[in-house]
Amino acid sequence: MRLYPTFFRVCFAWMDAERAHRIGFTLIKAAHSAGAGTLLRRLTGPPASLRTTVMGLTFPSPFGLAAGFDKEGLGIDALADLGFGHIEIGTITGAAQPGNPQPRLFRLVEDRAVINRMGFNNAGAAAVAPRLAAARVRLVRRYGAPRPLIGVNIGKTKNVELPDALADYLISARALAPSADYLVVNVSSPNTPGLRLLQNVDSLRPLLAGVRAAADESAGRYVPLLVKIAPDLSDEDVDDVAQLALDLALDGIICTNTTIGRSDLKAAAQKVAACGAGGLSGAPLKERSLEVLTRLKSTVGERLALISVGGVENGDDVQERLAAGAALVQGYTAFLYEGPFWAARINRELAARKR
Repeated sequence: MRLYPTFFRVCFAWMDAERAHRIGFTLIKAAHSAGAGTLLRRLTGPPASLRTTVMGLTFPSPFGLAAGFDKEGLGIDALADLGFGHIEIGTITGAAQPGNPQPRLFRLVEDRAVINRMGFNNAGAAAVAPRLAAARVRLVRRYGAPRPLIGVNIGKTKNVELPDALADYLISARALAPSADYLVVNVSSPNTPGLRLLQNVDSLRPLLAGVRAAADESAGRYVPLLVKIAPDLSDEDVDDVAQLALDLALDGIICTNTTIGRSDLKAAAQKVAACGAGGLSGAPLKERSLEVLTRLKSTVGERLALISVGGVENGDDVQERLAAGAALVQGYTAFLYEGPFWAARINRELAARKR
């Protein structure tokens, strides 16, 4: 299983990053479609000792796949076969949009990092909703309980002005909440102009309150709601968001999204500059992501679920986040470098610690 890093260097490292992602994801889905799912589930299924209950939901493992890998809900079944305790799809917007011009995804292999300016490319909430509903039915049939859970991450359509953002988010919430196990409001991507301004508590309060009401009404049940924040917020702003989340009785906070920072990278400055604007993810986020988690935990205690993401690469990283107060942990960038058995390896490492 550790052969994948060599496979990556030979087959993918030289290739355009978005094309490599598309090919890799296609191979994962093809393996599932060819009938490998049953065998994969036996090999990668999390042991029962890892089950954890968060936000009233039972997760097969505390480790899941962050938003960004499956933007449109096209491979939920196949990704579930790989051992993730949950798969967060998206970011999905109210209207379909192509995202930013290519190239828009770049690797910094020396840093085990990625820079992206994808721009929420997706088919829109109306197209994703039936895929999500069908995938949920299949997972229930295939796994019973507990099953890998589905989170849905929603964001603002690019051409929607900030004063109209709430109405745009409500389109996604109403369409997607009925089949979501939990819902995430993304106000922290650096790749949609003006989006991060919504992290201001005065803008965030009506947005979150509106999404919560619309999601629960559309689903006909309580849908856990979280907000995803950026690592670039000041400590004071992190405190403000934490207090707002408590005031609104949100279920949790995902910390953190990608960063616009470029400090302390191993890659040559010229190479980093050539990548251009976008959000940096991967190993360089580890320190700040852990700082934000620790700060939030000191404010919210046990009252909110904290999902930690950013710089997570192995079982030790996951355990460190859990010990620091995370209820769940997510990863994404290391998946690109470690390959399809990454989640299963992390689950084994976590289970060995419990033993």
